[in-house]
Amino acid sequence: MNTEIDARAWVDAGARLGARVRVGPGAIVAAGAVIGDDCEIGPHAVVYGGVTLGARVRVHAHAVLGDTPQDLGFDGAASRVDIGPGCVVREGATIHRGTGADTVTRVGANCYLMVNVHLAHNVRLGDRVIIANGALLAGHVAVGDGVFISGNALVHQFVRIGRLAMLGGGAAVSKDVPPGCICRANSLNEVTGLNVVGLRRAGWDAAARRGLKDAFNRLYRSGLNIRQAAAELRQFPEGHPARELGDFVATARRGICALAAGAAAAAADADA
Repeated sequence: MNTEIDARAWVDAGARLGARVRVGPGAIVAAGAVIGDDCEIGPHAVVYGGVTLGARVRVHAHAVLGDTPQDLGFDGAASRVDIGPGCVVREGATIHRGTGADTVTRVGANCYLMVNVHLAHNVRLGDRVIIANGALLAGHVAVGDGVFISGNALVHQFVRIGRLAMLGGGAAVSKDVPPGCICRANSLNEVTGLNVVGLRRAGWDAAARRGLKDAFNRLYRSGLNIRQAAAELRQFPEGHPARELGDFVATARRGICALAAGAAAAAADADA
């Protein structure tokens, strides 16, 4: 199996390790942890019981996965952390397990969590999510595929971030961020337009980008209230960018981020 465990590491006999796993000096892998094939656990990293790592996950030095949630209501119930294949968890990152019995904090495939990122209990990340240094996600946050969260961003509990959205550095959100939107740096609950670069990189063609731009302007610039705009957008067929935006907004329990002052013209003129 060619698994390499440093003599200074501690791997409990009750942990399950796949093939070609490497565990660095001072690392701890507790009973009940499941480590997939070709994973690497860096120096002094801690992987608690209830954590499952998919194949090819790299956990860097001093990261802590699966510790108990920072929730005063936590009663010690068994819960989990599931991390999908191909993820990278950089130095000092912390991912806490779910706070209720049989609940899970889940990270999708091929995510990249940079230095000192924190994922609280019951967070759910889609695939290919990138979170930069020092960003903090509170409990029950849901993040869609392909989202980019910049350094030191703050996300309030139960907030949803739609797929391919982007949060600028230091942005704080306590309301939902619609799909494909950008939150400006160092702002509170403000979007400025569309994540055009992210949409292109995700393979959206010009027609799809125009469809989302038109929907964005209908939502934020038409004079309709949020409920009216969402109802109109939900008339589009399944799979249309406008329908996705309308469905997301209609199900936003915390409300959605507002269009920043002075951003309307930029949104209208953006190269979508």
